[in-house]
Amino acid sequence: MTAPYRPRRTMLYVSGDIPRHLAKAPALPADAAIYDLHEAVAPQFKARARGRVAEALAHPNPLAQERILRVNAPGRGYLDDDLALAAGGPFDAVLLAGLATGGAVADTIARLDGYGGGGLPVMLMIDSPLAVLNAQEMAAASPRVVCLVVSNANLMVSMRMPPTADRSGLFTSLALVVLAARAYGIGVVDGAHLDIDDAHGCEYACRQSRDFGFDGKAVIHPAQLTYTNDAFTPRPREIEQRRAILAAMEQAYGEGRSYAILDGRLLQPSELEAARRCLAIHEAIEARRRAFEGST
Repeated sequence: MTAPYRPRRTMLYVSGDIPRHLAKAPALPADAAIYDLHEAVAPQFKARARGRVAEALAHPNPLAQERILRVNAPGRGYLDDDLALAAGGPFDAVLLAGLATGGAVADTIARLDGYGGGGLPVMLMIDSPLAVLNAQEMAAASPRVVCLVVSNANLMVSMRMPPTADRSGLFTSLALVVLAARAYGIGVVDGAHLDIDDAHGCEYACRQSRDFGFDGKAVIHPAQLTYTNDAFTPRPREIEQRRAILAAMEQAYGEGRSYAILDGRLLQPSELEAARRCLAIHEAIEARRRAFEGST
């Protein structure tokens, strides 16, 4: 049975060590909140942040956000405590960072399971050149891998690339990550736009991400949510077109044909799949919109 579509237009990073951010996140119109114990928390405050995240997640989740714990990378002495928190908390997924091979993914999932986290969905940061090159084997490492999440900043530093508005130096990497995710039928989310005050650049980056085939984009500030949600929300005209395709193809199948003609254009069977996916996205987003409006 196929799991219902879960929107990931926006994944908002929330520092695990800032109480006001932890308190504010559940009321924001983000599809997912990434409670970050990794780069957003100084080494001396890791333990305190775990406690603050656990306390914050003990409260209700009125918008049914997907709640994700980003754990520290291996080799720094923090990962096991993070995995124990992930296994014992009300998280929807754990986001693993600093991994670059399928074997490392499988080993870390085994460590998670050792703390009682068996069955918890796993997301993977793609945050190094080697991770990009091995994205396919990482995606295939476990059936519990549900999403790949790009770290643009870490990739650009590792690749010794200057920051550019169009991110042209990352095009190959972004395409490879999207291909790996789609090959295994999992989600894929682009990295954050780091200039909080650059509204035009943020909007451009969101639409670029959409055109690459990403499901959504990471967000580092609530001000970016409007642009990201908008970029990955199907437009009314697109919904109308997809419904017409669905009706035409279903009629064709009912008449024993594997194709249909709509407005003079031949429709292929693959377009039925695309139409169903778009409408599922629309329905899931509408459910989130109603939940948000009902909470305000």
